[in-house]
Amino acid sequence: MNAEEFKDILSIAIDREVEAYTFYRDVAERANDVNLRKLFNELAGDEQQHRETLEDMLTKGVSSVKFDPSRDYNVVETLDAPKLTLDLKPIDGLIIAIRKELEAMQMYTQLAAVQGDEEKNKVFLELANMERGHKARLEDIYTNMAFVEAW
Repeated sequence: MNAEEFKDILSIAIDREVEAYTFYRDVAERANDVNLRKLFNELAGDEQQHRETLEDMLTKGVSSVKFDPSRDYNVVETLDAPKLTLDLKPIDGLIIAIRKELEAMQMYTQLAAVQGDEEKNKVFLELANMERGHKARLEDIYTNMAFVEAW
């Protein structure tokens, strides 16, 4: 992968982060539950930070980026994705959000696998870990909402 291809990939990733930010902001505006509204606003803020991180990589390079790996419960892989509607139930909003995080995680993992530069590989895997962290956070909330009988 040459530098121009890497920049193109980062640009696509930036577009995806903007899309995720917009999604979370829109869901937050539609949520009736104060805690869900707060959660989705926080996630929108995280996606905005991801965009800024990627934009920074475009201008400064990738050597200083570090992220912590997170667990993955693989909960959403067994669920059908509901449609985003104005009367969206909170649990359905969580399913959509988890799927979006899964897609982002998979995209970054695939990008890491298709190029040969070790430093770029590290960045993509770290970005995948960021998205995995969001997914895990949302899956924690989902399991607490969906399986209340376990409490």
